[in-house]
Amino acid sequence: MRQWQAVRAYANAHGVRMIGDIPIFVAHDSAEVWTHRDWFQLDETGQPTVIAGVPPDYFSATGQRWGNPLYRWDVLAADGYRFWVERLRQSLALVDLVRIDHFRGFAGYWEVPASERTAVNGRWRPGPGMDLFRALRAVLGDDLPLIAEDLGFITEDVSALRNELDLPGMAILQFAFEDESGGFAESAFLPYNHRRRLAVYTGTHDNDTVLGWWDGLSQKLRDKVLRYLRSDGREINWDFIATALASVAELALFPLQDVIGLGTEARMNRPGSGEGNWLWRCTEDQLAPDVADRLADLSALYGRHPHPVPPTPTA
Repeated sequence: MRQWQAVRAYANAHGVRMIGDIPIFVAHDSAEVWTHRDWFQLDETGQPTVIAGVPPDYFSATGQRWGNPLYRWDVLAADGYRFWVERLRQSLALVDLVRIDHFRGFAGYWEVPASERTAVNGRWRPGPGMDLFRALRAVLGDDLPLIAEDLGFITEDVSALRNELDLPGMAILQFAFEDESGGFAESAFLPYNHRRRLAVYTGTHDNDTVLGWWDGLSQKLRDKVLRYLRSDGREINWDFIATALASVAELALFPLQDVIGLGTEARMNRPGSGEGNWLWRCTEDQLAPDVADRLADLSALYGRHPHPVPPTPTA
């Protein structure tokens, strides 16, 4: 912990903020499920009766059967959502900003019977909504330093919750160019549709790298991307990084694999696949000075460096 705080203090002193991540759900074999079974929808033997997942989507035709036990939100509410207050408090002791994975689940989540082999036969259930965040604000302060991961099937109630909290959502540049038609669809991920309260990514851990994604595109889509970016495609990963940095979005993020120009072999995660993920590791020789200098130059060019670091919440 002392070593981490030293690294964090050094980063903050040089204009770098640390971003952490909180998944909305916990694992069945987690300490929370072991010690607080009443918080979760379990049977008398401790097995989940219903589990988390998402319906069929871009990544999987049968949806994603995550397997996490689902909360009993009424029980969590009874003690002021103490679990979530302490969970977020601990995260903010380690990082400056927290991305909440699957933010849409606070508005509504996909409930799958535990006996189902896929997520197809699930149903939408209401989440805790603003009630949870009022409890978090009451203890941790009104200005919660969060990023709302609002990708996937996003309904009006999810956007309304994000907007009421004034949280930045997410935009993925790869997703902006999925339409095979000749023109440009009115995708919210296209840079000219970006808003200030937004975190724009070239791709996330769930996407292929930009180069891997590019290699898999049809020529029609490649031509469309090149036309939009005014690019010759020779360094498409850097074109995407520059486009993210030039966006009006207040935050621009990109996987290290895109910065150092790696292909599918360096992909971090394949949603819906339980094996072979999170294996890529960066080697010291890949962190070349010329790559760092290029990233620093682009960051300065688009007004993103140096960037003032806001004070860390003391709650």
